[in-house]
Amino acid sequence: MRRSSSQDRAILNLRAAELVEVRSEAEILSTLDANGRLDALPFMPEMLTYCGRQFRVYKRADKTCDTINSTPSGRWMRNTVHLDDLRCDGSAHGGCQARCLLFWKEAWLKRVQPHLLHRIASRVRDLLGQALVRAVPSDSSMTRDLLMRTTRVSCDQNGPEEEIYSCQATELLKASAPLPWWDLRQYFRDLWSGNTSLPELLNAVFFQAFQKTLKLGGYRAQIWTYNRFQRMCGGTPYPFRSGTLTKTPTEESNLQPGDLVQVKTHDEILGTLGPDNKNRGLRFDVEMVPFCGGKYRVLQRVERIVNERTGRMSRLPGVCIMLEGVQCRSLYSYSRINCPRSIYSYWREIWLRRLE
Repeated sequence: MRRSSSQDRAILNLRAAELVEVRSEAEILSTLDANGRLDALPFMPEMLTYCGRQFRVYKRADKTCDTINSTPSGRWMRNTVHLDDLRCDGSAHGGCQARCLLFWKEAWLKRVQPHLLHRIASRVRDLLGQALVRAVPSDSSMTRDLLMRTTRVSCDQNGPEEEIYSCQATELLKASAPLPWWDLRQYFRDLWSGNTSLPELLNAVFFQAFQKTLKLGGYRAQIWTYNRFQRMCGGTPYPFRSGTLTKTPTEESNLQPGDLVQVKTHDEILGTLGPDNKNRGLRFDVEMVPFCGGKYRVLQRVERIVNERTGRMSRLPGVCIMLEGVQCRSLYSYSRINCPRSIYSYWREIWLRRLE
């Protein structure tokens, strides 16, 4: 991906846990083009509430996953981070309930320096940066009202009643580039930035190597050995297993936000799945296996989300539950080791057991 002039103006090389301040609304709007984007990444109205406030860097967003085409490869992004657990509330996108982790360009942030001299130097750089922004011709004079309009896509052939949304998730392919799994620079970047630790990285690499050895033969013996080793270490058993049902069952327990539940065992959940690992259209993803047996609070019932491929609002079939803190860790997904996007998992009520 070619480096743009806006990236040249603000390359902070932030690392996980660094303290930053979100720039003012006026500063950020001045970096956006007529479509409300910087380097093809939208700055969404839901992010305005964080302007002028300080947060910790959660992780760098050097890489992310392709949830539009569902390809196994990752995507590469430049000068972008995630902050704390700042997520989109969907208020400007039809009440979408996906709770996507927000992407922040480093040009929208400034590093918070603890010492007086550092603060003075940082302020001087900010003033020089603002002068440079004013000196560089802008494609448009972005305002808050115009930014709100960028959340909808004009599509007359769809009729006046249908709304097509545009957000960071729908535009992710345009704001990123393909990242092959064999590009070793991404793993060194993960370690340098603090996105992951060496033991975490080695565990992920070990699992991917184990997946390769399964093709050499002795499948059952290798799986038995792997599971025995995981039991000894208190780890997760081999997660790639499939259901066998031709018709999957349903169960409704009317779970509500705040309810305490326990995720059923992997074996119990497999008993509700078809060969495609779906229960009435909802997939039980391999990244959900580590949470089996755990106890969590219900975060919300998910009814509607923006379809990242079409931009249309989709109504989810059946009851879908989101649990507090239960997010994809990208431990097992092929070619996407240590993706920091932390997408919330969706759960059927039949996979959960209510606790008093």
